[in-house]
Amino acid sequence: MATSSRPALPRFLLWLLPLSFVLQLASIAAFHQYRTRPGGDHFEFGWEMGRVGRSIALGQGFSSPYEGNTGPTAWEPPLYPYLIGGVFKIFGIYTRASAWVLLSVNSLFATLTCIPIFFIAHRTFGDRIALWSAASWALCPYVWYWSVHWIWDTTFTPLVLACLFLIALQLQDWPGWRGWTMFGALYGLGALANPTMLAFLPFCGLWIWRQRYQRGLPSLAGIGLASFLFFLVLTPWVLRNYEVFGRFVFLRDDFGLQIRLGNGPSADGMLMAYLQPNLNPLELEKFQQMGELAYADACKRMTFDWIRGHPERFAVISLKRFFYYWNGVPRPTSSVAPVDFRTSAFLATSLVALWGLGRSLRQKRPGAWLFAGLVLTYPTVYYFVFPHARYRHPIEPELLILIVFLIAEATKRTPVPPVEPASLQQNPM
Repeated sequence: MATSSRPALPRFLLWLLPLSFVLQLASIAAFHQYRTRPGGDHFEFGWEMGRVGRSIALGQGFSSPYEGNTGPTAWEPPLYPYLIGGVFKIFGIYTRASAWVLLSVNSLFATLTCIPIFFIAHRTFGDRIALWSAASWALCPYVWYWSVHWIWDTTFTPLVLACLFLIALQLQDWPGWRGWTMFGALYGLGALANPTMLAFLPFCGLWIWRQRYQRGLPSLAGIGLASFLFFLVLTPWVLRNYEVFGRFVFLRDDFGLQIRLGNGPSADGMLMAYLQPNLNPLELEKFQQMGELAYADACKRMTFDWIRGHPERFAVISLKRFFYYWNGVPRPTSSVAPVDFRTSAFLATSLVALWGLGRSLRQKRPGAWLFAGLVLTYPTVYYFVFPHARYRHPIEPELLILIVFLIAEATKRTPVPPVEPASLQQNPM
């Protein structure tokens, strides 16, 4: 049975977390993940975030996500590029030492995610599910892939989102101001790393309010405090953007390009990478000449004009994107492999997680609707832009819990009726 008490981490996990971290470091060394490709002036070392990090390390400020000195930028949210810039400043720009440090930090984020996973699962499904969920995350090679391969916020976002999910569960009956303070400040911090998590915020806030309302607990003052802290965390970056661009830019300004990369005459539900400025010299020239705000606005106008002219086609490819988000993006059509086992496994985990979600809703498990809200809201932007396997990773801690829950339910032993003694089985005459 699920319980609302907060247990201590089991000793088993206290040993397993360091082991998981060490295994990830060993993977970095064994597979030479610190050796990033030097082509394209090391662009694949953090991609646009890496370029901005280089500008920071060179003393040019938060600027230039592509080739050339294109000036101040809001192309990416600020948190992870500043981490890259700090590492570059100490360990060198695009060096193997910097790659080691950043991948190790990513591995640490992935390891720490086990902690909120354990407490989320404990509160919603009980001790056994909590232990197996945290252990599965700690030892899952697929989790390690993102931590040892991608220099991006790919492991930081799941950690923050899982912590927010846990705080939301606790806020159902958490007295005082501490929970509201943590929720507002942490959500602001998470938005500075990945604004996509804001899609979950309205549902999450309403869910907390409803749970507290049903328990007769006040929420208005707490919501006010959390909102104040949320905007307080975001305000310095918003003010910086207004100062350098002369207009309001909330967190990032690349939406025009992002929606264009998934929509247009040649769109088929996947990323049209050849339109990216780092791969297309004509697009890079436009970016450099127009400036990023004007370039993003032009991309958005062009794409929205196409969508208005082709609403049926847009609906079809959006459905494809929905499928690819949960199925995994297929191989290029030129692939000779008849079956893509990678996407087959990806789809299988999606289906099992959604099945577990449905079962938890039917059983009215604590927090089941919060799981449902995360699954319904977080991916929505990707259904209209383009899918990628890493876009599911931020919600995979919660999906993993649902998978473990379903497997545990399926493996419950059916009680065997006791066998009556032979003397009682005989029919008396």
